[in-house]
Amino acid sequence: MAAALPSRSAGPAASGPWSLSRRLLLLLLLLHSGYKENTSTPVCGKPWWSGDLDVIRHWPWEVSLRLENEHVCGGALIDLNWVVTAAHCIQGTKEYSVILGTNKLKPADSLRVTMIPVKDIVMHPKFWGRTFIMGDVALLQLHRPVALSKYVQPICLPEPSYNLKVGTQCWVTGWGQAKQRFSVNSTLTPELQEAEVFIMDNKRCDQIYRKKSFIPHIVPLVLGDMICATNYGENLCSGDSGGPLACEVEGRWILAGVLSWEKACAKAENPGVYARITKYSKWIKQQMNNGPLSCLQTSTWLLLLFWLLQPQMGP
Repeated sequence: MAAALPSRSAGPAASGPWSLSRRLLLLLLLLHSGYKENTSTPVCGKPWWSGDLDVIRHWPWEVSLRLENEHVCGGALIDLNWVVTAAHCIQGTKEYSVILGTNKLKPADSLRVTMIPVKDIVMHPKFWGRTFIMGDVALLQLHRPVALSKYVQPICLPEPSYNLKVGTQCWVTGWGQAKQRFSVNSTLTPELQEAEVFIMDNKRCDQIYRKKSFIPHIVPLVLGDMICATNYGENLCSGDSGGPLACEVEGRWILAGVLSWEKACAKAENPGVYARITKYSKWIKQQMNNGPLSCLQTSTWLLLLFWLLQPQMGP
């Protein structure tokens, strides 16, 4: 017959040596695990703008993704340590960096500019590549958290259930070629460009792109995880791949999409096609919340902490 475990009583006795040992053990475990209370969650989607409307607005979440210090794509800051861009912008395992806090493609004021190497890149598992783009979202984990200022602030992620209505006014930004200059050999602009756009119905957007497509009509080109926006002739262009589609909703700016289709630049009247962030925001938050511990390790820690905090029953 198995020997019964010695019982420990609740009440005053619980504050004895056993309870003290449990508390010390819990403290040691938390210190060893590097536990820190999250007190640095940034306020998102609240940009500072100059009162002078003639001055171009500064979009504080705008990111220039760099490869060997050359601009390759846009991006958006969504957290102190994370940037979102288009997956098709990433070329293998090369070393990338990001620049924040400036409207200039080649900034002269190095004091205000923030340049941070990319520590890790997380590609969406459904990304198919450049031929037929699906899952065109990538997360960039930075080597260190950004220092927030009026020139560097994150944009808010929308809830998965949020639905942007057709006709909603939004803005697209980037260093792509200047408005209405559509040519193969166009160059990037030295100053950040902005264009007012409006959310377009996906079916209408699909009709525009399939006019010269040989894909059967039963197969949509513009899928449910995409969102279209247009301003009927002044869309930004290829240098802005991965750049943000930002919409102001109830006083805060949300990231509605990241520019996905480079072929939107073929004609001035083509709508921009973006990865619809509401379809990815749950995945994005999961990746951001993944710490150094795996899910199994996290569950083990939670069970251990639960046991340590349980009151001990009496006989």
